[in-house]
Amino acid sequence: MTDSTDAPAPTPAEAGSLPIRVSAQYVKDLSFENPRAPRSLQAQEGQPKVDVQVDVKATKLADDVYEVVLTTTVKGTGDEGPLFLAELSYGGVFALEGLAEEHLQAVLLVECPRLLFPFARNIVADITRDGGFPPLLIQPVDFAQLYRQSQKEASHAPAEEALIQ
Repeated sequence: MTDSTDAPAPTPAEAGSLPIRVSAQYVKDLSFENPRAPRSLQAQEGQPKVDVQVDVKATKLADDVYEVVLTTTVKGTGDEGPLFLAELSYGGVFALEGLAEEHLQAVLLVECPRLLFPFARNIVADITRDGGFPPLLIQPVDFAQLYRQSQKEASHAPAEEALIQ
């Protein structure tokens, strides 16, 4: 195999990738409540009800640099009341160089949280396990559908502040 230094490096579009660079990932806020322990850890009749809520926010930090925060709230409820509450805000700093303005919001609210989600999912599984429950594996989230839904709601609502601040 020969090395050729004469060929220019492919641009992100040529390489088939998005112009996204992850500069940092971090837990911004993490909370776990087990209000009825140790009673909540005893055998329960039936399956608990688990409610999962996901939210995404993006904030501009500098030119072409954004913070995206994926917030996940999970509530577990049994026959006798609440079992647990897990709240996680998992952030990332993304550099988006050369991205067309019309694609910015979609990339920030779909592609960036898609990159963060597996790490947030793992943290939620670990914290529920460490809280005495079986690890909770959140099902994959369709961020594109959430984005389309928020766009539809925004078009029907009176002027609201933009998702990207």
